[in-house]
Amino acid sequence: MIRFENVSVTYDGAGGPTVRGVDLEVPEGELVLLVGPSGVGKSTLLGAVSGLVPHFTGGTLRGRVTVAGRDTRTHKPRELADVVGTVGQDPLAHFVTDTVEEELAYGMESLGLTPQVMRRRVEETLDLLGLADLRDRPIATLSGGQRQRVAIGSVLTPHPRVLVLDEPTSALDPAAAEEVLAVVQRLVHDLGTTVLMAEHRLERVVQYADRVALLPGPGEAPVVGTPADVMAESPVFPPVVDLGRLAGWSPLPLTVRDARRRAGGLRDRLTERDTAPATEAPANPAAPAFPPPASRRPAPSRLARLLGRRPSGSAAPQAYAAEVRALAVRRGHVQALRRVDLTVSPGETIALMGRNGAGKSTLLGALVGLVRPTSGTVLTGGAAPYGAPPRELVRRVGLVPQEPRDLLYADTVAAECAAADEDAGAEPGACRALVRALLPGVTDGTHPRDLSEGQRLALALAVVLTARPPLVLLDEPTRGLDYAAKSRLVTILRELTAAGHAVVLATHDVELAAELAHRVVLLAEGEVIADGPTADVVVSSPSFAPQVTKILAPQQWLTVAQVRKALA
Repeated sequence: MIRFENVSVTYDGAGGPTVRGVDLEVPEGELVLLVGPSGVGKSTLLGAVSGLVPHFTGGTLRGRVTVAGRDTRTHKPRELADVVGTVGQDPLAHFVTDTVEEELAYGMESLGLTPQVMRRRVEETLDLLGLADLRDRPIATLSGGQRQRVAIGSVLTPHPRVLVLDEPTSALDPAAAEEVLAVVQRLVHDLGTTVLMAEHRLERVVQYADRVALLPGPGEAPVVGTPADVMAESPVFPPVVDLGRLAGWSPLPLTVRDARRRAGGLRDRLTERDTAPATEAPANPAAPAFPPPASRRPAPSRLARLLGRRPSGSAAPQAYAAEVRALAVRRGHVQALRRVDLTVSPGETIALMGRNGAGKSTLLGALVGLVRPTSGTVLTGGAAPYGAPPRELVRRVGLVPQEPRDLLYADTVAAECAAADEDAGAEPGACRALVRALLPGVTDGTHPRDLSEGQRLALALAVVLTARPPLVLLDEPTRGLDYAAKSRLVTILRELTAAGHAVVLATHDVELAAELAHRVVLLAEGEVIADGPTADVVVSSPSFAPQVTKILAPQQWLTVAQVRKALA
């Protein structure tokens, strides 16, 4: 169904091919998962299937890509639309209409299907993806995860023979991701749809794949095989595989169920070591109970030293970085938040979790002054953020949004940094020093659009940190990040809290919350339904427990790193 024959792609101005010498065949009715570190060319290969590469992106494609016998070099994307359905990383770039139902019908209208067929397929898709209650909602009012489900639904309604999915679960909560992947699997098994998918959150998808194609590095040929075989040598792998490698299991498990069946011996080893798992949140790094002697304290990192320098006019330290009391927010006919109470202490990391549309982004918006409270109070740095002068507000609270590019307007990194220094009232060069600490090797003349997702996130974080706000907010910060980039982000955020900053992040990434958060706050229908130490909240949740917790239950381990340390 899909065939790559000695395919190489070189973009204009690039020093060499992004992908080189790719030979790959995807038979009809098979789901093939593309994996590899960021920047190895996964999205480029996906774009070559739909014809977007090179017809839309530019550059030079050598070799041949055929889809259902059609050569993508001679068939433009519109001439492949009846065969290939594509969902990219950014759902907003996908939409052309105003409401959910209109968006689901648009692709079929373009193909000239009859109204009767369109109506039936729209209803089927609304039910498949749990969108029936949203059919009349304007797309602009949906959460990020809801938009992603609409984007997926809009390519399912024309019944394409090939689906190309780039990070399809990145903005979805765990339950919604399982639902979407179950639908994709049903299309593969029951209808013979061919699926080529790239996804960084392998813990969600690897068990659904028939085969895995690993791109080890830029310009390197793919390694293709069964999921277990490829995971045994892949530089990117989910926690279940990491735990299997640590325990020496062969073949490696791909699912929690398979791992649990083999975990008895590992549980016994952990019990024999008499090492208690982490049942409490990590100690607050800003206020340790017994600070180590100065001679034994680790030297502060370069980032921590930079964050210690506050610009003039910075907010004075407060007992709480943020305080929310009885907060309610209503948006049109939607009650987004209901009587929310929350306090955030300096040096604390809080993960906001919950299903799509639960109110996480709305709560972040209220904390940063973008959303007006309907009732209740919100204080950041001791003052209400809504209506505060921007130059004052950036010194109290900063937000890195779901799309970091929303903060980045200039044509170069240097221009972004100069604007950030001016907006924050900081000394010239303050932002650039942060960029050097977070993004070593990135030059002043680099355009932000040429950075990877992880690099753009780090640049946006540097822009926010220029004003040294005591409270830093991040909305879905690991979306589009591979495991290495996520590890770097965890290190950065730990350094932030060590320097006394409070961090609140809205995330569907249960592994990130297990690794980083002191507290987890669960939201549902705009209400706080749980608020406590990470282990206490996630261990008891079937939806939000990390893989290691599920595998080693009833012992309460959260991460592979904890298990590795206990066995050392």
